[in-house]
Amino acid sequence: MEKLLEFRNISKYFPGVKALDDVSFDLYPGEVHVIVGENGAGKSTLMKVLSGAYTADSGQVVLEGKPLEKNSPKISEEMGISMIYQELNLVPELSISSNVFLGHEIKKGIFVDKRAQKKRADELLKDVGIQVDSNTLVKNLGVGTQQMVEIIKALSKNAKIIVFDEPTSSLTESEIRELFRIIGLLKERGVGMFYISHRLEELFEIGNRVTVMRDGKHILTDEIKNLSMSQIIEGIAGRTIENLYPHTRKERGEVLFEIKNLCGEKFKNVSIKVHAGEIVGVSGLVGAGRTETVRAAFGIDKYLSGEVLVQGKKVPPGRPDLSAKMGLCLLPEDRKVEGLALSLNIRENSVISSLKLLYPRGIINDQLEQGQVEAFVDKLEIAASTQEKLTRFLSGGTQQKVVIAKWLMSKSRVFIFDEPTRGIDVGAKSSIYELMDQLVEDGAAILMISSDLPEVFGMSDRIVVMSGGELVGDVDKQETDQNAVLHLAFSNV
Repeated sequence: MEKLLEFRNISKYFPGVKALDDVSFDLYPGEVHVIVGENGAGKSTLMKVLSGAYTADSGQVVLEGKPLEKNSPKISEEMGISMIYQELNLVPELSISSNVFLGHEIKKGIFVDKRAQKKRADELLKDVGIQVDSNTLVKNLGVGTQQMVEIIKALSKNAKIIVFDEPTSSLTESEIRELFRIIGLLKERGVGMFYISHRLEELFEIGNRVTVMRDGKHILTDEIKNLSMSQIIEGIAGRTIENLYPHTRKERGEVLFEIKNLCGEKFKNVSIKVHAGEIVGVSGLVGAGRTETVRAAFGIDKYLSGEVLVQGKKVPPGRPDLSAKMGLCLLPEDRKVEGLALSLNIRENSVISSLKLLYPRGIINDQLEQGQVEAFVDKLEIAASTQEKLTRFLSGGTQQKVVIAKWLMSKSRVFIFDEPTRGIDVGAKSSIYELMDQLVEDGAAILMISSDLPEVFGMSDRIVVMSGGELVGDVDKQETDQNAVLHLAFSNV
């Protein structure tokens, strides 16, 4: 079989950084070629070279045996290369059909032929088994269906190659199944696909080959059937990770955190206890009310009835400042928007929740502050040359560590982690898991919301399941399995 695409010795430089270093591998028709690597490994830079957003400093991109001498986003699109990014590129106020043909409209004379566009969009939707009218506004679609619109948009341009960048990060389990079904159809039709993901279990399900990248270099390419998970993880991290999930059951102490019959607009009668030395995982589908519950418990959002207790003391509703003062902390799902001030540096973010603790008399001591932060930078192995580095320039994993440092400095004992490793590479995941295990070893209590079932089972002692805003299960991890948890998650939909 002839190759559909080749990267030949691609290198790309930015000021002070060699983002791609002599990278070579290829893609065949009907293949799902998974690309994995830590944040900063060069995956996205390489795909931007493919899309024409960047120009390689050396090397060639060869499409169907012919080098792409000049490239741009428009040229690559015309050559049959489509990109589907994590942040979907759709106009919410327009219909499906208008989005599908945006930029390459079907025209009758000088006017857009909306009837012809609708007919063709309906055909494309039907062709991939999606039952929705193409007149539907995109803003009225779920995230999963919006992603399907991106796919038929690519098909409307006769795409030969489709790049998926973290396609499942915001999807429910049923939406992931639907995406994989459509990827299977595309394979049968000879479409070549690059698939970038941090969720390594997915590559064994849908991938044909895998390429590992690290520090801008090509590390290995092989058929997935020839590799084990541990070999792939070692290639990504550049070191042996004996156990991705290091958590072991600790001796449980007192109840440190309790949510008691909490009711709100999107959840009702939720009761959860978390002991010292324990990690309780919260599983469920997107929209089950998990995030809404913990936001209310922390005091960000209002709740209608019930109570929240930290070490037996009631937490005042609607007062996140008092929640933090009582030793409760929330590491939010969107760390960039709600967990950090990206315009501030590591030091400033680290002390922002403990200023009164550090300076009870209101007198700032820069030397004391720097020393305190340095201790946590060392403890958490925060990868940065200086405390003054702005957090917006840090990788996702390092940003998450700064959020943890912020709460450790405030002497918190109860940690609510909402999607703690979303968008984080495997090396950083391992580091975050080790930190979580150390926290409970030191007597903390952790409530962890995660849509990643292997993560829930790997890191939890107990698992509570929410469905339709209600708590539908509270089980010991050792007495259940993933199928049982999934069944509970769908029980109240």
